[in-house]
Amino acid sequence: MANLHNLFLEFKDELKITKTKKDNLMVSKDNLRKKIRDYFKKHHPNYIPKFYIQGSYKLKLLIRTKDDTCDLDDGVYFEDNPDNVSASTLQKWVKAAVEDTTDSAVEHRNKCITVDYKAGYNIDLPVLLFNSKSDAHPQLAVKNTGFQEDDPKEFVDKFNSVKSDQMRRLIRYLKSWCDHKRQDMPSGLAMTVLTMNNYVANTRDDIALKYLLIEIENVLTKNFSCVMPTTPKDDLFKNYSETKKKNFMDNLAKFIEDAKKAIDEKNKKKASLLWKTHLGKRFPEGADEDEVILGSAGLVSTIGTSKPYYKS
Repeated sequence: MANLHNLFLEFKDELKITKTKKDNLMVSKDNLRKKIRDYFKKHHPNYIPKFYIQGSYKLKLLIRTKDDTCDLDDGVYFEDNPDNVSASTLQKWVKAAVEDTTDSAVEHRNKCITVDYKAGYNIDLPVLLFNSKSDAHPQLAVKNTGFQEDDPKEFVDKFNSVKSDQMRRLIRYLKSWCDHKRQDMPSGLAMTVLTMNNYVANTRDDIALKYLLIEIENVLTKNFSCVMPTTPKDDLFKNYSETKKKNFMDNLAKFIEDAKKAIDEKNKKKASLLWKTHLGKRFPEGADEDEVILGSAGLVSTIGTSKPYYKS
């Protein structure tokens, strides 16, 4: 049984964005905020924007994709809508504020305005209405639809109430798996929720990941859904086609099969190559040597006696 916990820790570091990119991201974020403030002060002075970083960056779950890119979600909040403009119009105003920031065209997506940078990152600007004195939750502007209740901060608080360092690492591994496979795999948010619901701690990341995958498969086989634990409490898998669902479940089954083989494999190199199949070339290769096997008492001590160990 090859113990690849340390290789997973190396992989975790490999997924981090560089300090240079992080610094550039923060400079760009501040620049966009200034442009938005200045635009609204000049063109719509009754609308005063405030900002809140949300998403993966806020949760400390940001990863560097295999294309060496990353993103930041910076919510643009307005306390009031004095002109009673539509959700699409409010988005368009934010879009106008950040036009020509880069050489790339600013995108008006369904739930955000997106600015792409040649430095290998993009900044998403969801637009929300929220009066903390009168509103229970923010209202997210959705293109050609209207305002829908959504509460990113509530999710941040929920995540922080259950998080652990290992849970964060496992979520990054799963996000990297989805990024490596692409093929219309689930979002990072979906993988975060699935991990929050099914994570069981272990002293080793490789074993913890194996049982997390097994638990996710067990749950989704019974009921293919991924319901947000916070507002708006929607099902992130609601609009999945049968093709998309099958693709994910097939990839999940293959990952579990190889994860089991990797845990049982004595040779560190062979075990690492099994993980590499699903996590990509950035996952480090182990030494071509066998793990020293402990006695049965040591084995139980290493694996633990959590419920998943006895059910699979």
